[in-house]
Amino acid sequence: MALIKHNAVAPAELWTTLEAGQPAPAAGDVLVDLGRWVSESKPLRARTDKVGVLLQPDDDVLTLEGRLDGISLIAVAFPKFTDGRGYSSARLLRDRLGYTGELRAVGHVLPDQVFYMRRVGFDALELADGKSADTAIAQLKEFSVTYQAAADDARPLFRRVARPA
Repeated sequence: MALIKHNAVAPAELWTTLEAGQPAPAAGDVLVDLGRWVSESKPLRARTDKVGVLLQPDDDVLTLEGRLDGISLIAVAFPKFTDGRGYSSARLLRDRLGYTGELRAVGHVLPDQVFYMRRVGFDALELADGKSADTAIAQLKEFSVTYQAAADDARPLFRRVARPA
């Protein structure tokens, strides 16, 4: 599984995903589900290592409103190619909740999706096993101009184009 951050291959990172009821290790970066973050945010924030939240497609992203402090990473799960709810989650996190930390797409992430994932606010992409990082990076450069405003550029095209006076 390749990790792409800011349009380049990044070294693999070790995050321990905690299952329900599993105690947090004394050291190391941990990834918890939304329910655990809500119920245990105080002790999790007190950790010296990083804490991330793993969002599933049916999680209500707006639950994180006012609770983003202390989150180093939000990973949004894409369990299958046809489930696009993660795109909406990313857009809500960036635009409505103002999340500025790392937003990572995980799970069944395919190279042909990465351009659109970046447009909605993902800055890190964990490709599905066996998928080419080089192909995904090429897809990020597939379009040189976009018309609509999005999370990666809030200005529509007519605001970005210099016009003679």
